[in-house]
Amino acid sequence: MSSPLSNEPRVTDGRSPLWRGHNVFRVVTFFYACAWVIFQFDSYARPWLAVVVLVLMGLWTAFTVWRYSKRCGRTDLLVALDQVVVTVLFMSSEFILTEEQMTESWPTVVTAWHPTMITAAAAQWGMSGGIASGIFAAGCNFLLRWKTSPDMVLDTVLLIGVGAVIGLASNSARSTTARLARALRAEAATAERERLARDIHDSVLQVLARVRRRGTELGGEAAELAKLAGEQEIALRALVATTPQEPTENGATDLAARLQVLRTGRIHVSVPGNPVLLEEPLSSELFAVVRESLANVEKHAGPDAQAWVLLEELPDEVVLSVRDDGPGIPEGRLDEAAAEGRLGVAKSIRGRVDGLGGTITLDTEPGEGTEWEIRVPLPVAKPAKRRRGGER
Repeated sequence: MSSPLSNEPRVTDGRSPLWRGHNVFRVVTFFYACAWVIFQFDSYARPWLAVVVLVLMGLWTAFTVWRYSKRCGRTDLLVALDQVVVTVLFMSSEFILTEEQMTESWPTVVTAWHPTMITAAAAQWGMSGGIASGIFAAGCNFLLRWKTSPDMVLDTVLLIGVGAVIGLASNSARSTTARLARALRAEAATAERERLARDIHDSVLQVLARVRRRGTELGGEAAELAKLAGEQEIALRALVATTPQEPTENGATDLAARLQVLRTGRIHVSVPGNPVLLEEPLSSELFAVVRESLANVEKHAGPDAQAWVLLEELPDEVVLSVRDDGPGIPEGRLDEAAAEGRLGVAKSIRGRVDGLGGTITLDTEPGEGTEWEIRVPLPVAKPAKRRRGGER
């Protein structure tokens, strides 16, 4: 499992306090284990092996504390290796403790140092990783003691509980850090957009506005250029005014904000006041459908045709309407185009909508313009989520 935070160096990892706590816990429990080894030293079956284990524990503690203190050092490989090393040192008590010590549940050589493998797994992999490490550690404990007692059951609950609690805190910190990173990126993008808007306003927009006014005054071909300049001015103003798109935690984007970019002097966009958050690729596919519909308006309805884009979000579906005031489509024209191999509408629009599980209807009459209505069902989970939010 790789950490999604590794590509966000500008944001402090929210799990860093958990790692600092883990490092302190590992150092403290190491010295605690040293005290127990000194206390039980003469009672061990192999005291020399206890010293070897203690030295290895000290070296591993120093190494991991150094690595875990740096964000770049908290790798999945090192945490996985940590599970192996701590488990091997824990299981070595089989060759150090006597049978009597095992029967009477004397502390192992590593004693309280053992759960530090769980805190590392929980900090790195979250709740699922912490619980999995806790279950594994508890299983090794039963395998070593080979008995069941109230103390063993309590140890199991504590080992799994530590993994669950630390893992839950890790998940929360990871989510908070991701949200903060998105907020900082959006803030930086907004600041850059505002800077560009000022620069564009002082240069490009002023030039386009001057061309539009002067061309209108001159008339003729210059008027045509003035009209084009005016459309580009409107499109550019809409572009710099649109909020930068930043996916949410679930990868959803605001279709309403994306459609705003399409607004020009001839294209009118009407969207809800609230964001219309849709998962990918649904949002991208619907945006592509609208763009292709507008391309058809540009191609077939004439240069003076006006187009209207309407977005509606219903409880269980999204409705998009693209209407123009062009000459309309004669009856049978689309079938003729398909028979001749010109499948732009069939593939680009109808094909995309069919792929999304939606429906598309065409309303057109000669001289009455054309209107496409696209209806695409929302995922089942989205309405349920909204109802719970409304109850709160």
